[in-house]
Amino acid sequence: MARFERIPTRLDGPVLLRPAVFADERGFFAETFRENELARFGIEERWVQDNHSRSARGTVRGLHFQIGAGAAKLVRCGRGTIVDVLVDLRRSSPTYREWEAFELSDTDLRLLYVPVGFAHGFVVTSDVADVLYKQSAYYAGDVERGIKFDDPAIGVDWQLPEAEWIFSERDRTAPTFAEFETQLPDW
Repeated sequence: MARFERIPTRLDGPVLLRPAVFADERGFFAETFRENELARFGIEERWVQDNHSRSARGTVRGLHFQIGAGAAKLVRCGRGTIVDVLVDLRRSSPTYREWEAFELSDTDLRLLYVPVGFAHGFVVTSDVADVLYKQSAYYAGDVERGIKFDDPAIGVDWQLPEAEWIFSERDRTAPTFAEFETQLPDW
């Protein structure tokens, strides 16, 4: 029995998966992580850290990434709905500087694999959302970086009016892609 179904993505590298969901009048059951099944899709990282964030509607988090060896992520939305955004930072990629958005929610239970070499962020489109994600490297502030989430050179459509955005000072003052591009590692 297939426990996960792959959903096509435009960018090469990310993997979007829909888990099998078993529902009845009591609710549902779904496996959200199964190492051997994810390996079938090329996801073979050793996950060392789990993170959980809760955010209000309009919260924009990102666009974040790690320099050096980087960190892959396995993201899902356990409560509410988000639009999850990836930006390809791999200079050798045919989709370098391009972005793609994915809706993740507590009703579709989809998982998004974010490989090393991508900036990651999301916006909350429900009243509240809990985002849960695994990382392949421990958080280390000295390698954490960000690109301005509303950089017009990237042009992400956050799917909410700008007047609704809530963001941190760190994300508001992050450098633009042009300001950071020469410092990108070669992943």
